[in-house]
Amino acid sequence: MLASLFGSKGSEKVLIFITARGEGYAREISQFFDMDISTIQNQLDKFELGGILASTTKGRTRLYTFNPRYPFLKELELLLNKALSFYPEDEREKLVLERRRPRRRGKPI
Repeated sequence: MLASLFGSKGSEKVLIFITARGEGYAREISQFFDMDISTIQNQLDKFELGGILASTTKGRTRLYTFNPRYPFLKELELLLNKALSFYPEDEREKLVLERRRPRRRGKPI
């Protein structure tokens, strides 16, 4: 849908994923969309260099989120949320569903 605007399907999918979940890492995004991890990593690097995304490391994993200092962040998020509303219902639900690893048994809350 937005591939012509952003230049590739990979870049659209990266931004849609980050919009829906708030954060993500390369392997998670590539597995979700069944794409090559190098394609996703290249897009993440491109967006980080452009200032659209910011990354933090958690352990050995690099998490990407939208850069709050990006000057057009509000407009970009409005555009991506509008595009997300046109995705099929089942794909939207899968995107929004944020299941992480199960909680360890006996772990205090």
